[in-house]
Amino acid sequence: MEPSKTLKDVKIGDTVTVVKLTGQGLVKRRIMDMGITKGTSIFVRKVAPLGDPMEVTVKGYELSLRKEDAQMIAVE
Repeated sequence: MEPSKTLKDVKIGDTVTVVKLTGQGLVKRRIMDMGITKGTSIFVRKVAPLGDPMEVTVKGYELSLRKEDAQMIAVE
């Protein structure tokens, strides 16, 4: 099995599907409250010049995510 890719590794302009959330407790809850759950499609719109945060589109709205949070979202 290939190592799972996280949202942090996705290139600008790509659309991916959430496979799993690896965060714990409040961080995981906050990510889920933003609408990022298993099976959700995420489009990567842009990444800030220094790489943090990244801007994504989820369920028709835009979100900014820190790289450390994006790393907890396994995608395919």
